[in-house]
Amino acid sequence: MRLPQEQLKSCLFLCGPTAAGKTATALLLARELNAEILSLDSMAVYCGMDIGTAKPSLQDRAQVPHHLIDLVLPDHDFSVADFLNHSARAVEQILAAGRVPLFVGGTGLYLRALLRGMSAGPAADTALRAHWQLQSENLGPNWLHEQLQRRDPISAARLHPNDRRRMIRAIEYFELTGKPISAVQSHFGAEQEHQPRMVAWLNPPRPWLRERIRLRIQQMMQAGWLQETEFLLRSDHPPGKTASQALGYRELIAWLRDGGDLDRTVEQICTATRQFAKRQCTWFRGLEECTSVDVTGEEPPQQLAERLLRLIV
Repeated sequence: MRLPQEQLKSCLFLCGPTAAGKTATALLLARELNAEILSLDSMAVYCGMDIGTAKPSLQDRAQVPHHLIDLVLPDHDFSVADFLNHSARAVEQILAAGRVPLFVGGTGLYLRALLRGMSAGPAADTALRAHWQLQSENLGPNWLHEQLQRRDPISAARLHPNDRRRMIRAIEYFELTGKPISAVQSHFGAEQEHQPRMVAWLNPPRPWLRERIRLRIQQMMQAGWLQETEFLLRSDHPPGKTASQALGYRELIAWLRDGGDLDRTVEQICTATRQFAKRQCTWFRGLEECTSVDVTGEEPPQQLAERLLRLIV
């Protein structure tokens, strides 16, 4: 399963770790290129999860059309295959309007699926998944991560120990096929002539990014992130298995359930976000299609947009 190659070669991609400054630069690029923006964020697909996913503002959406946002309710699961299907429809619509599809975001798994496609793999084995889920609940996520490390070190390096769902899927794939899922996912899916015109990722210095993440999370909390999470939990469609594990929401849900020191919880979110940003950079470095754009963090968006325009072939 993949994005049609004739569509893929018409697309542009602007990626990077969280808080790297993608949004402002993407808006300038879109206006310059007559483009529409497609979100490359696995949690922005959920309705109502706005503050914690840093969705573009209504003002931003009024300037440039956005797609792949608010697709499902928080109690629904949303797979990579779902994302590819929605992406194909959105790209077709944008191209038919004579505009340019510009993917913007930081979900490496979605980026790789767009660039290289994905293997359907064996059908889900419910009993096997239930076995590993029970074992992980009894022995903990670190134990599960160790089991994945023995079977598929590449996937283990990419996945956080708290990402039980994807770890269990990777273990299940190995158990059913005898092969690591990373080997299937790593193939180069499109011929050179069908590669996108630009796949760039912003690569800022780590100290600058750490401070940006801290400030951004403080701003999110001031904007009502905790209240948003509480509202979601009380709604008719509270976050399900996938949405409840979203970065930051997971920690706030735990605080709302168990109480404790809120300042400490916010610091835990900062730490988890910094770790997540580091893994994002690992994803982008691991994709040979990606061009690293080293930035200081101090460049104005206009300057970054001009640099990126020069990368488009």
